[in-house]
Parts: sequence; structure tokens; C-alpha cells
Amino acid sequence: MLDHVTSQYAVDKRRIYLTGLSMGGYGTWRLGLSHPEKFAAIAPICGGGELITVILSSHDNGRALKTLGVWAFHGGKDPVVPVEESQRMVDALKKAGKQDVKLTVYPEAGHDSWTETYKNPELYKWLLAHER
Repeated sequence: MLDHVTSQYAVDKRRIYLTGLSMGGYGTWRLGLSHPEKFAAIAPICGGGELITVILSSHDNGRALKTLGVWAFHGGKDPVVPVEESQRMVDALKKAGKQDVKLTVYPEAGHDSWTETYKNPELYKWLLAHER
């Protein structure tokens, strides 16, 4: 779908960003790390992923992965997706040598960490600072 949209519409391919929440957060981790060359930055919210995705991406797309911006968000009291899911992915990326990766945990937030995230103007400044 992304290939179709970018070929049919006026899209700045250097500035494609990916974000999603909950299951969409899992999808953001999966798609963003499986195809880091397609995105300037990703912002998964209250999601998690499979560590093998980090390992495979480091091996197959190492250069693109190193330049992919990653800012994850999670509620510290999330009863649906444990905050450790995001922490595990961030730690794996750091272990793989990724430097532009960070995690923001809202200590009092439950599963709805997206409201705080999407109303934060710093997220949009950060996204726009990244391009392919």
C-alpha cells in the first residue's frame, strides 16, 4: 500500500513517518524495523515486538536501521501491554548499536499513552528533524 500511495501521489519519500498504538504499536515496530529504508522515523506507542526483527534488520538493513529515528512511548501503569515490551525493543536496538533511539514512559499513564504522546509538540518537531 505504501508503494502504491508514494507512486500515485505527491509524497516526499524522504519524510515518511510511521506511528501506531497498541496493536498498531506492534505493527510499527514490525514494519519499521523490517523496512527501515522506507521510513525517516518511527514512533511506536504502547507496543512491543520480536527481538528477532531487530537482529534481522541489523544484519540485512544495517545502514538504514542506523539512520532510522526511533522514539517509543508507553504508560508506566499499562495493564494491557507491559511497559517492558517497549523497553525490551529499545534495549535491543541500543545493543545492536543504534544511537537515535529513546523511550518515554509516562509514569501514571495506563494503556492510553497516545493522548499525551500525540498532543506533545516535541514529537512533531522530532519527526520533522528526520529524513531519509
